[in-house]
Amino acid sequence: MKAIRVHEFGGPEVLRLEEVPEPKPGVGEVLIQVKAIGVNPIETYIRSGTYALKPSLPYIPGWECAGVVEAVGEGVTRLRAGDRVYTSGTVTGVYAEKTVAKLETVHPLPERISFPQGAAVDIAYSTAYHALFQRARGVPGDTVLVHGASGGVGIAAVQLARNAGMTVIGTGGTEKGRELVRSQGAHHVIDHSSPDWADQVMRITEGRGVDIVLEMLANVNLAKDLVILNRNGRVAVIGNRGTIEINPRDAMSRRADILGVLLLLATEEEKRSIRAALHAGLSNGTLNPIVGQTYPLAQAAEAHRKILSSGAYGKIVLIP
Repeated sequence: MKAIRVHEFGGPEVLRLEEVPEPKPGVGEVLIQVKAIGVNPIETYIRSGTYALKPSLPYIPGWECAGVVEAVGEGVTRLRAGDRVYTSGTVTGVYAEKTVAKLETVHPLPERISFPQGAAVDIAYSTAYHALFQRARGVPGDTVLVHGASGGVGIAAVQLARNAGMTVIGTGGTEKGRELVRSQGAHHVIDHSSPDWADQVMRITEGRGVDIVLEMLANVNLAKDLVILNRNGRVAVIGNRGTIEINPRDAMSRRADILGVLLLLATEEEKRSIRAALHAGLSNGTLNPIVGQTYPLAQAAEAHRKILSSGAYGKIVLIP
C-alpha cells in the first residue's frame, strides 16, 4: 500500500510517499481502509522535531481518519467489515491507504456525515468540547469569544457554543473566513487583524466583557484577552507558538482563570463524555464539520505548509 513516511525530522519536504507493507490487526484491533485523513498543526510540530514527544523513525504521521472497516482482530465484536468509522488515534499512523487502530479509538460514523467530514471530527470537535465545557465550564447564557473561528477547532466551537445557548463572538482574518463563521451561527463576527478588535468586543458586550475566550494563538492575544473578560472570566488556551508578557493584575482584578487545554491529557471519564456528545451532535444534525480544502495524499507536504498559513477556512483533509 502507499503511505507517507518520515525518515528524518525537518520541513514538509521530509514527507515521502512510499510503498509499505499492509498492516494487519492484532487482538482488539481494527484494520481500516482509509478514505480521508485529517491534517492538524500538531503533526507539523512532530514532523519538525520540535515537539516534546518524538516518534521513532521512520514513522507514518497522523491519527485522525475516516474510512471503512476492512477486517477486525481477535476479540472485536462491536465492529465488523463494512462499517463506516472515524478514529481518535491509530497504532500505525493514518497518512496511508490503510491503518490499524485499537478498538477503543474507532467510532461509528453516521451516514449523514461524509468521509472527508469524518476526518474533520476528532481533534477539532473533541478539543473544542474539552475547552468549552470541561475546562472553561461553559453554560447556557455565557458569552464566548472564539479566536480564529474559521479554522477547524474554531468552527467546531462556534457550533457547540451556539447549540448550547451561548452568545458567540467569532473572529476571522479574511472576509471569506468571517462569512463562514457567520454561516455557522456566530452572533457577532469581527476581524482579529483589526487593531481595535478588543474595543469591538467591549462594545458588543456593552462593557461587560466576555465570560469565556477560546484562544488559538496565545502568544499574540493573551494580554488583550485578559482585559476583555467579565468578572470570573476564563481564557482557555488551545494554541500557542511562543512567549508573551501579561499583566497579572488584569487577571487579579477580574478573578480570571487562564486554563491550559491539551486533549491528550483528558481523563477517560472526560473522553467518554466527549464521545457521547459528539455522536449525538453528528447524528442529529447539530454538528456539521466543514472541510475547507482537500489534497491528494502525495501532496501531504503542501497540506503541512497550508495549515500553518494565515486565513484558516475549515479543515484540511488528505485523500488517499
